[in-house]
Formats: sequence, C-alpha cells, structure tokens
Amino acid sequence: MIGYSQKVARLNKAADIKNLGVRLGRFCISNDIPVAYVMESFGVTKQTVYNWFFGTHVPSANHQKDIATFLGR
Repeated sequence: MIGYSQKVARLNKAADIKNLGVRLGRFCISNDIPVAYVMESFGVTKQTVYNWFFGTHVPSANHQKDIATFLGR
C-alpha cells in the first residue's frame, strides 16, 4: 500500500465489495497499481477512479467488461 493513503484504503475497505469498482480498488491497492495507470487504461479521470474505488459510482457496462478483463489477468 505504498502508493495509497490510509484514507483511500479505509474508504475502499468500507465500501461494498459487490461493486466491481470497489473490487478494482482493492486489487489496485493490494498490488500497488497507480491511479494514473487505471485512468489511462480505462480513459477516465482521476476522480472517476476514486469514485469507483469508494463505491460512490458504479462503472458503466462497457467499463465493467474492461474491469473484469483487467482483474482476470
């Protein structure tokens, strides 16, 4: 968790794991995958990535497919 703050990790951990964006967040935090990499990979803003990680927003259907593929690596 070197690249993520304790606040980000705490908010992600408190979010509903049923949300694919939250699962993406847990994966990225655990594997120290930078938000910038996620932004570039999915063509979204930093705020969108954090909204996914915290469960504030559910990724769109198209993004869900890409996230599922990403997590399946």
